[in-house]
Parts: sequence; C-alpha cells; structure tokens
Amino acid sequence: MSRKEALLRLHKSLVAKRDDLREQLTHELDSAQLADPGSGDMFDAALDASQNEMHSQLAAFESRELQQIERAIKLIRNGRYGSCEVCSTAIPVARLKALPYTTVCIDCRQKQETRRGTDEDESENWQTVFEYEGANSDRDLTLRDINIEVE
Repeated sequence: MSRKEALLRLHKSLVAKRDDLREQLTHELDSAQLADPGSGDMFDAALDASQNEMHSQLAAFESRELQQIERAIKLIRNGRYGSCEVCSTAIPVARLKALPYTTVCIDCRQKQETRRGTDEDESENWQTVFEYEGANSDRDLTLRDINIEVE
C-alpha cells in the first residue's frame, strides 16, 4: 500500500472518529446538565453533583481529543499531514496509525519529553471545539487531494 493510500485511509478513520466524538461530547454535555434542585435529598444532590463533575471531565477530555483530530484533518487537506512539525521529516505510517493526530516524529517527541518543562513549545493550546465547527467542509478526499512527495 502506498503512503498516499495509507493517508487516505487515515483520513476516513479520523473523520469517523471525529463524528463519534461529536456524538459522545453532545451526550456528555447533555448528561452534565444540572438536576432540579428541589427534587431529592442531600444524598441525591451530592450524587448529581458527582455525576455532573464526571460528565464535565469526560467532555473536556473528548473536546481536547476532538480538537487534535480536527487539526489533523485540516493538515491532511492542506497537504502537510504526516510531516514532523519540528524536523520536517516524514512521520512513519505505523506511528500515524497508532496516533493519527500526532504532529511530530518519534525522535522529536523523545527530545521534547527529555526537556519537558523547559521548552515553550510544550505548552498546549487547547481551544474550544466549536471554533473548529464548519472550518472545513466534509467533502470526500481523493488521492489527488493529498500533496506529498513520494520517495
């Protein structure tokens, strides 16, 4: 299988994962709605608060993952997906299959981890999921849409 075909399959996988995460996020946000304060006793109120906190934390996690997936889809459309943002080498397809929204190769990631806390690139830029809504259309992607050099 060529690199372009692998990237096309990864794109389809990312779009499916994004759609699933959107549904899960909607469910978590709906589940985190506050209960009627007049119903139940203090135990029920504490249980509701605990469940709301859990749903909120799950929604935050899913939101971050969704943001990473949206970024990867945007990189595919721009023809920059699969290239390390640090050293510009091609990220191996096996790594992209394992972590499809990665933006750095293994070597650069290891270097980042060894100097963790001292590099300003390590700070995550988590923006809201809704800033990415509608940024790109969900048209079908073809092999011609992926602009990469074949070695």
